[in-house]
Amino acid sequence: MSIQTGLRKFFRSKLFTLLIVLAILVVVVAIASNGMFIAMTNIRQILDQMFVPAMLTIGAGMLIISGYIDLSAGALGTMSGLMMAFLLKDLSWPWYLALIVTLIASVAVGILNAALINELRFQGFVATLATASIAEGLSYKFSGGPTIQISDRFVRDVGNMRIGIIPLSVILLIFAFVTYGLILSKSKFGRQMYIVGGNPQAARLAGVNPKKVSYILFANSAMLSCMAGVFLAARVSSATSIGIRNSQFACITAAILGGISFGGGSGNMAGAFVGLLILTAFTNGMITLSFDAYWRQVVSGLLLILALTFDYISIRRSSKKKSAD
Repeated sequence: MSIQTGLRKFFRSKLFTLLIVLAILVVVVAIASNGMFIAMTNIRQILDQMFVPAMLTIGAGMLIISGYIDLSAGALGTMSGLMMAFLLKDLSWPWYLALIVTLIASVAVGILNAALINELRFQGFVATLATASIAEGLSYKFSGGPTIQISDRFVRDVGNMRIGIIPLSVILLIFAFVTYGLILSKSKFGRQMYIVGGNPQAARLAGVNPKKVSYILFANSAMLSCMAGVFLAARVSSATSIGIRNSQFACITAAILGGISFGGGSGNMAGAFVGLLILTAFTNGMITLSFDAYWRQVVSGLLLILALTFDYISIRRSSKKKSAD
């Protein structure tokens, strides 16, 4: 492919459209805030705030591409943060043992989600809502109150670590998006995900095992949720029963806004990253402009509806094109 052809393809892509939307958003909010929005401290804060929803967005995006949905990620991440804090404070476990046990427990819930869907034929949203309820109950059990303080110095230092002027969280989220982007675009497993999401029956005929793919992806989503919950608890030196639950639908919004089709079978991590950047910048911009918190929640819901609407239109156009061909 020539450079000219590659550029033409890029300018026609959804990613280019998203970058234009992001640029317009930045310019408008920067002007409205008299430059406060594009101050270096605020840009650093936006990137720093992205780690938790980034982990959930990657997990949700991988599942949606494969035709699945996970509504338990936020509750599971919250439970993980509380479990980690409980093991550190109440049982005085060393941080590495507490982290390993918390990861194992979280992945077990992810495997349970896959088992409910594959073995008992539960609908994805029903199964994951059920496990979300279990995780929320366990969260309250672990907390025993409003918060659990984390006093372990290593854990607290990792949560607020910087490499030079760059927060560790920013480095980790870029590494995560690049890694999962390569898995999707370059690996055999990534190709299997697209096949399963596009047509499970065709996947079976092609020798792909949809069950195996789903077990891996639900376990992966649970692991990323655990990382998000634990990292947030480490950053603020405490875990609460609210945790990262409010990030649940933000991550789905970011994934779909970034071009991952809710119908499965299409999308990539580059789009998901830009979608998340748009959503985070938009939320930060509303805070900078002193919008009421309740209106921010309303607008977030409207963004999800808008993203789903555009996704529906895109799917309809694609179906009509295939029928015409």
